[in-house]
Order: sequence, then structure tokens, then C-alpha cells
Amino acid sequence: MDVLAEALRVSGARGALGVVLKAGGTWGLWLESSPAAALHVVSRGTAWLHVPGGRPLEVQAGDAVLLAPGTAHGIAGGSSTTMSPCDRKATDQALTDGSALHLGSTPARTEVLVLRYEQDPEVSTPVLTSLVRPMHVTSRENAQLRKTVELLTAELAQPQIGTTAAVNSIVDLLLIQFVRVWLARHPEEQPGSWLGAMRDPVVRDALACVHARPEDPWTTESLAAATAVSRTTLSRHFRSALGQTPGAYVTQWRMDLASVRLRDTDEPVESISGAVGYASPHAFSRAFRRARGMPPGEYRSRLRK
Repeated sequence: MDVLAEALRVSGARGALGVVLKAGGTWGLWLESSPAAALHVVSRGTAWLHVPGGRPLEVQAGDAVLLAPGTAHGIAGGSSTTMSPCDRKATDQALTDGSALHLGSTPARTEVLVLRYEQDPEVSTPVLTSLVRPMHVTSRENAQLRKTVELLTAELAQPQIGTTAAVNSIVDLLLIQFVRVWLARHPEEQPGSWLGAMRDPVVRDALACVHARPEDPWTTESLAAATAVSRTTLSRHFRSALGQTPGAYVTQWRMDLASVRLRDTDEPVESISGAVGYASPHAFSRAFRRARGMPPGEYRSRLRK
């Protein structure tokens, strides 16, 4: 079981190109909080990332930085540059016709690809939402990531038939590659985040079991046995990596799976309850009401109105 791929699939973390920034001279852009995660890739020149409460971060050509949904931040040509609010009219125009968003003066010396990743609002597993600070990967850390950035840049430079589909696929690939590099090279960062938990082999193996077979009657004891550790060890690792018990995570993941199936399929509640590990529809309905504040049938009806 590829835990990351499965979590991204269920959470609906799909990427899309926002805009291409081309900037020169003195420039700065402030971006208000958004429900989507942001991945900024500097394809040329240098930019500085500004996040409230943090020190400015230099992002050089070939670097990429990922920010959690809801993170207001600025991108600028310097570490102390004054930033202006986003020009909505110019941005909307760039989004509509695929043109670049120009900042500062000419000639443009910096180019930034602004990518966004939205997560299904019905899914509560915090794959991208629990990041406490920006994730930064430099150009020298991975040649494959650099090549993917070059591929995306080339596709945008010469649009042709299928460019939109190609760009969206590359944007999704970039997220996977970015996370791979970050997990391998930055072991000291992001404790307590879902992505950071992937570094803990005990938690990762337990999540692989839960994600592969959510219908199994998992308990802390059975998960500990499946991962060849003690119950105490498993619980300690879960609390340290995710801030919750194994049982709480199992319930959360099951409710996410059930929510998506209730919304997107016509499967009977009885069928869904068994598929996500509940012995009876009554037990499932009780658990679902606790998690979502309403019974499964009402939840399905509200989403389909």
C-alpha cells in the first residue's frame, strides 16, 4: 500500500496551475489566505518568501516551497521589499487566458510558477493542512524534481493541443516528487504533521495496514501485532507523530472513506458500513453521527441538494 498516494487520492488533493509570475526591478506581491495549499516553484532568478512571524526565505532558481492551506504570505524580489495586494483583475485575466502576471519593471529577471492544491472539504485527514511552516526544497537536492520543473516550464512556453491536461498531470507529479525529496532530506522538520509522520516507520507501517484494509476490525492491539511492536510503543509513536491515538486515526480514516462514498455513489448505507469496518449499520450510523454531526442518510441528502 502506497500510503501517500492513497491519502492524496481520498483527500482529493488535485493540483492546478495558478499563474506564472514574471517580475523585474523592485516588486512584491501579498497573497491572502486561501483554502488551497500553494506550491511556488522558482524557474528563473530569485524570490523571497514572506510569512507572518517568520524570517524571509530566499527561494532560488529550481527551488520549490509548499505552504499549507490558509497561509497568507508574500512573494517579493527582496528580503525587505514592501508588498502590494494581489491585483484581482490582472490575476483573473491571467487565469482566463493563460498569460503571465507581470510585476515590477522590465526586463523580467525572475519567474515563479504558482501552483495550487485543493483538498476535498469532506475529508478530514490532514494530508496538507497540518503543515506548521513552509516546506522548502532546493534545486541541488534532486535532479528529477529539476527535470519536472523544466518540463512544466517548457510546456507553458509552447502551448499546444493537450497542454492543459499535460500541465495538470505535471503539477500532480510535482507534489509527489517534492514530498519524496523533502521526506528524505529534512528529517528535523514538521513534527506533528501528517507528512512528517511518514518518516516514522512504526506509524507508516500501521497506516499502510489501515489504508489497505479499512474493513478489518482494527484495534490498537491488532495494529501493534501487524507492525511487530508493543501496544505501548505503537500508541507512543502515534501520539508523537500525529497527536492522536491509533484508534482515533482509524475512525477518522473510515469516516473520510464513508463520506466520499456517501456523496459520490448510490451504495446503500449497509454496504458502506461493512466496507469501512463496522459490524452493523447501526454501529456505523452512531459513529458517523459523532464524527459528522448527522446520520449518514441526512449527510448524503444535504450534499446532493
